[in-house]
Amino acid sequence: MEQTYGYIRVSSVDQNEIRQRIALEQQAIPPDRIFMDKMSGKDFQRPQYQAMLKKLRPGDLLCITSIDRLGRNYEEILEQWRVLTREKRVDILVLDMPLLDTRRDKNLLGTFIADLVLQVLSFVAQNERENIRKRQAEGIAAAKLRGVRFGHEPKPLPRNFAEVYGLWEMGQLTVSEAARRTEMSRTTFRRRVKSFKKVCP
Repeated sequence: MEQTYGYIRVSSVDQNEIRQRIALEQQAIPPDRIFMDKMSGKDFQRPQYQAMLKKLRPGDLLCITSIDRLGRNYEEILEQWRVLTREKRVDILVLDMPLLDTRRDKNLLGTFIADLVLQVLSFVAQNERENIRKRQAEGIAAAKLRGVRFGHEPKPLPRNFAEVYGLWEMGQLTVSEAARRTEMSRTTFRRRVKSFKKVCP
């Protein structure tokens, strides 16, 4: 007998999945046939998604609330759509996009329209994510130019740093000895020297 399954995905454990769950329960899907992962959608190596794949049989219906709940990578979504509809031979219903309902128009035109809509939506979703990352990077770069600091504040320099730095600068100490006297690694000493020079040129 054909069954209806639901799939829920949220990106992290602190995100709430209740809206997706209510939407799927309104499709009369019992709780034991709703699978949920709380992890990134960058690929499909998710425990509950893989468990659901093993349950799906030809003629079953998979419901998701939106295409980005299925995944976040354009090429991966298209490949998974192909696996579900052609290899597993299951139908898919995307609740917030009625055109993405493979039960309707089972002819070649209907399949073409669904595939076309899926490709457009997947491309738009991925393009928007890339734009968000680009805007974030631009915002961070602009903030750094304004002098905004990111990350942890560096530890205060040891009291003897200026003295040790002076001796090292005059060639009276090796880097290893200067680092030892300031209780730093050689890499840290060199890095702190650069920042010290900016403050005390």
